[in-house]
Amino acid sequence: MLQEILIKDGELLIAIQDALVDDRVTPIVTFITHLGNKGYLWIALGVLFLFFKKTRRAGVISLVSLALTFLVVNLFLKDFVARTRPYEELEAVRLLIEAQHDYSFPSGHAANSIAPALAVFLNLPKKLGVPILLLALLIALSRLYVGVHYPLDVFSGILIGGLIAFLVTTIANRIRDSRYPGKH
Repeated sequence: MLQEILIKDGELLIAIQDALVDDRVTPIVTFITHLGNKGYLWIALGVLFLFFKKTRRAGVISLVSLALTFLVVNLFLKDFVARTRPYEELEAVRLLIEAQHDYSFPSGHAANSIAPALAVFLNLPKKLGVPILLLALLIALSRLYVGVHYPLDVFSGILIGGLIAFLVTTIANRIRDSRYPGKH
């Protein structure tokens, strides 16, 4: 059963690349995918939010979400699962960026983009949260286009990052509510 799922996962990635990869679009998608490298964009955004009183709480929650997601995904799950990258397994997968030096599952770019973006979405006005969340989704999905992740890697990264952001927000809300009951 698991083997069948993994085969379908590879077939879906190949179908996605066959349908979407276009030399005119590739430079744009590679730019988007590199925005997620090492979490620099999300760290900078979180730090920027710390400077303003109205966004400070969201900045803290986004940075905590990012840090926890990095620990869970990049320092634990990737090595624990040890899934090989698709371009190393499937000849039909086109690698459109540099080879990656860690394992494939789950997608760190997806998890580490969704976690802080969802934290912003949940804690700031939607006019700011929606575009940031859409950018995170584009970064996550770009990993399929460039051939460095299977769909299950990306979906799992989105799920893990989203769950961590939701949990951190829930805990932050409970702390706030216990300190300042009825003030928000």
